[in-house]
Amino acid sequence: MEVDPAQRRVLVVDDEPAVCSVLSEGLSREGYECQTCLSGEEALKLMQQKSFDVVITDLRMPGMSGLGFLEKAHQEYPRSAFLMVTGEDDIRQGIQAMKLGAVDYLLKPIELEAVAVSVQRALESKRMELELENYRRNLEVMVEQRTKQLQAAMRRIEMTYDETLEALGGALDLRDAETAGHSQRVSRYSLEIAKALGCSAEQLKQIARGSYLHDIGKIGIPDAILLKEGKLDADETAVMQTHARIGYDMVSRIAFLAGAAEIVLTHQERYDGTGYPQGLVGEEIPLGSRIFAVADTLDAMTSDRPYRRALPFSAAKAEIIRESGRQFDPEVVQAFLSIPENVWEKIPQGVKGRHRGGRAPAFRPVPPGSGATGNASG
Repeated sequence: MEVDPAQRRVLVVDDEPAVCSVLSEGLSREGYECQTCLSGEEALKLMQQKSFDVVITDLRMPGMSGLGFLEKAHQEYPRSAFLMVTGEDDIRQGIQAMKLGAVDYLLKPIELEAVAVSVQRALESKRMELELENYRRNLEVMVEQRTKQLQAAMRRIEMTYDETLEALGGALDLRDAETAGHSQRVSRYSLEIAKALGCSAEQLKQIARGSYLHDIGKIGIPDAILLKEGKLDADETAVMQTHARIGYDMVSRIAFLAGAAEIVLTHQERYDGTGYPQGLVGEEIPLGSRIFAVADTLDAMTSDRPYRRALPFSAAKAEIIRESGRQFDPEVVQAFLSIPENVWEKIPQGVKGRHRGGRAPAFRPVPPGSGATGNASG
C-alpha cells in the first residue's frame, strides 16, 4: 500500500551542502516537502519547531555523529521514520543504526530513485508501527476499563462468592449470547469427570469456577474479532488467543478465585504441548484444565452451532477417544468413559430448563443438597 507523499515532510541531515541539495530537489519533485540541515545539532533544534515524517541522516558528520543524532532524535521523536546514509565500508554501522531505531540504511553513492523507494517504504513501515501501537494501547485501555467496571460491580454486589461469579459471567453474556449455556454445561461436565477422578471438595469448587469463567477474558477482545462470522486471519487469531491471559489477569486479582484463575489461564493448553499460551505438556497442565479440555470438546460437538446441528454423543465420544494422548490426558479420558451416558444427557436438559424467561441459570459450584460430591447434573 503506497503512502501519498502530499503534505509529508522530509528532513535531510548531511554536512555536504551538495548532497542536501540533490536529495531535497529530488524528493521535492516526488511531492515531498523537504528541508535540510548541515549538522545533527542544527537538526535537533529544527525538530523542536517542526515535526517530520522522515529524517534522512548521514552517518559521518563532524561534531555530533549520525549515530549520536539518531539515538537522541529517535528517543525524542519516535513518530518520525529515520533513514541512515552510509558508505559500503560502514554497513555494520548501518545495521547498528537500525538497532537504534532506523527503518533502513542507504548506500553511497546515493541514487534518487532508491531514496524515493526507501522513503516510501519507511513511511509505510512507520504507519503500520503506529497503527499497531495505537491498537495495543486501545486494547490495554479497554481491558483496564472493563476490569474497573467489573471491580466496581463486585464492590456494589457485596454478596456471596457464587453471586459474584454470576456477575462476572453476566458481563461476558452481554458480549456473546451463547456463553451462559456453554459455560454452565462445561462446568457441570467438568464436575462429573472430576468426581470420577476422586477430586476433593475444594478441587471440585475451583474446577467448577474455573470452567465456568474460562472465557471471561473475551471481555477484552474487540467486537470486530470476537463476533466475526468468518474465519479469523493470523493477526486476529493472535489477538483472540490473548483472552486466556486477559482472563487470568482479571480473575487472579480475586483471592477466592486463585485456583480458578489457573484454569482460566491454561484452558487452551493441549496434552501434547501444542496448545497456548505456554505450550505446557502432560501433567504440567493443571488437572482442572485437563478435565476442562474433555468437557469443552463434549459440549462443542453435542451443541448446535451456527454452521451445523449438534452431533450425537457417540461422535463426541469417538473423537475424545481418538485424541487421547494428544489433545487429552488419557487418565481423564478413562474417567469420562466410566460415566454412564444418561448422566451426560441430563446436564444440557437441566441447564436449558434454567434459561426459561430469558434469565441465565444461577451458578452453583456444587448443586445444593448433594454435598461436596453431589450430582452436577441435578
